[in-house]
Amino acid sequence: MSEIFASPYFGVALSVITFWIGVKLQRRLKTPVCNPLIVAIVLTSGVLLIFRIPYESYNEGGEIINMFLAPATACLAVAIYTKIEMLKQYWLPIAVGCTAGSAASMLSVYGLCRLFGLDGSLTVSLLPKSVTTPIAVSIAEPAGGMVPITVVAVIGTGILGSIIAPVLIRIFRVTDPVAAGLAIGASSHAVGTSKAIELGEVEGAMSGLAIGICGIITVLISMAVL
Repeated sequence: MSEIFASPYFGVALSVITFWIGVKLQRRLKTPVCNPLIVAIVLTSGVLLIFRIPYESYNEGGEIINMFLAPATACLAVAIYTKIEMLKQYWLPIAVGCTAGSAASMLSVYGLCRLFGLDGSLTVSLLPKSVTTPIAVSIAEPAGGMVPITVVAVIGTGILGSIIAPVLIRIFRVTDPVAAGLAIGASSHAVGTSKAIELGEVEGAMSGLAIGICGIITVLISMAVL
């Protein structure tokens, strides 16, 4: 049995199966709280704890999945390309909105870290929480941040954004799909974009665009201040 757990295929299979269960539960219950990623995290953690499987053994397969993370993010360019005319039309508000979103995210994190007296390493780890994981890790790690903290912060931000984004859109009566998509992508990266795609084609394309632009802006801001 230990040989099975040590196999990279075990980590891949467990991740895929638990996420598939999460998708099925969300479709059946039809509630944003039942996010497939949350379900997958809970079920995977439960299996590892119950069978006392070392995280290192599971992560043999997790590393394989991580290899596809950046290419999967790049595939969002397809949705962006289909809306190229819209990008040309709204290039200025898109650029300004993404810049404001990135700056607000980093400033709020920095302010809260100072308020609660967190050290520099934790602050650096949390600063890029609103960009996609490959970019966030590339920002935090060279600056002395803790990669596991960064990954948790990014995932938590994405899940929270995907859950509350539709609610906030209704509360603030955001009727423009371009504005809604940019806001979701700027604040909750790829996980939020999956929800934006459900809201509409335009929302999904704009959210995917915001991931790239906000990633670039966050890198530039980090280079200037870290």
